[in-house]
Amino acid sequence: MEVDRRVFLGTLGAGTLALMSSEDKAEALEHYMEGKLDTEVAARDGTEPVLYMPDGEAIALAELQEENPRPPRGVGNLFRPRATEFAPMSDKPTLVEFFEKRFAPANHVLQSAAHAMETGQPERTIFACLMHDVVLNLVKVDHGEWGAQLIEPYVEERISWGIRYHAPLRFYPDESVGYEYPEMYNRIFGEDYEPEPYIRRAADHAKAHRYYMEARLITLNDTYAFEEGKVVTLDPFIDIIGRNFKQPPEGLGFDDSPVDHMWRTIANPNRPL
Repeated sequence: MEVDRRVFLGTLGAGTLALMSSEDKAEALEHYMEGKLDTEVAARDGTEPVLYMPDGEAIALAELQEENPRPPRGVGNLFRPRATEFAPMSDKPTLVEFFEKRFAPANHVLQSAAHAMETGQPERTIFACLMHDVVLNLVKVDHGEWGAQLIEPYVEERISWGIRYHAPLRFYPDESVGYEYPEMYNRIFGEDYEPEPYIRRAADHAKAHRYYMEARLITLNDTYAFEEGKVVTLDPFIDIIGRNFKQPPEGLGFDDSPVDHMWRTIANPNRPL
């Protein structure tokens, strides 16, 4: 994906860049690129590029940004103004239903999982790639940690571990699998770009862990998942979801798991209490 440096930096607001940490900058860039993919899908489907305000008024995105304060950059996608109401969830929602009604268009994670499938990687890696960024709909801050917690009760340990540590490992190359430090980071932020110390500590821990390659392969497939014009559906991954995700019979959000509140929040982002 081509990113115009001036356009991207302009989305951050005047003076914001100087106040951002290295991690903030990297997250902002990735979220910007994912947003471009989702905007492309909306344009292809004929969706109007307007947002739905709490009072029911439809307002253009550019107008909102110009005349209204911007929400914090770490706000999850579901908690930003929308052009449409949320589709109602069923009484016992499944992961597939969350993809269809809350995560869609999910173009980035679908591309990531498709690349893992096309290159013959294990099913657990394909599934981890499919899930690695869906938590951005809930929250963007420290998304590796949040993403791992969201699915931990329902997957084998290696999957959630890989999602947890893919975030810090993005900043560190590994020639053994062909993962290079993203050149885009150099072009956007400069050659002296440095992650924060806690990111370095997490990456060092991951590199010494027996599950290291679980996280590394997510970063590798992450790199190839920003292809403009590529259309991927959820259909090829339905059976993989069934084999790698323990769907609770009560429905996600209603199984009394340690994370059921997270799934209920994603299902009901309009609920005030």
